[in-house]
Amino acid sequence: MSTHAAARVAAPTRREQILREAARLFAERGFHGVGVDEIGAAVGISGPGLYRHFPGKDAMLAELLVGISERLLEGGRLRVVEDQARGDGSPEALLDALIEGHIDFALDDRPLITLHDRELDRLRDTDRKRVRRLQREYVEVWVGVVRALYPSLPENRARVTVHAVFGLLNSTPHLARPDALPGRAATAALLHRLARGAFAAAEPS
Repeated sequence: MSTHAAARVAAPTRREQILREAARLFAERGFHGVGVDEIGAAVGISGPGLYRHFPGKDAMLAELLVGISERLLEGGRLRVVEDQARGDGSPEALLDALIEGHIDFALDDRPLITLHDRELDRLRDTDRKRVRRLQREYVEVWVGVVRALYPSLPENRARVTVHAVFGLLNSTPHLARPDALPGRAATAALLHRLARGAFAAAEPS
């Protein structure tokens, strides 16, 4: 079993459960529309019991947004390392792996996309800067892989295209209803084709 698969099947800790429910509630009702008691009730503990895990809602929000930025970057770097370790990897296969990893995030962690769009400015300046730095590093992982596959693509154009593809993949929370998606596998396949098409279209003719 791969590292990624093992992580997915591991039982969540109480801290992870709290963060998951906090993300869902913050995304549905806004950061200020949710109380500590409601988050506690969602995981079966008292509101004050949450303070054994987090000093407050601000800390939950920071861990959610910093945490997902760290996980995306670590996942991207790990895919590059795994590709290099195989010795027979290809930029095309590596780009496919990066796209698949980001699609997993876009489909499975949609509340975090909503949180980022709505609540990033609520973070402390140091946390917000950390999120931005992690995101820039994640973009550069992609830019390196894209330019290896499309050598004629200028660096600035590759970077713009990576940002555009992120916008495409991260659009899933903006559908009117959860059941508007055509099914997870079909949605993942469609997003993958669209992403690859965007990169191919960016290559100078």
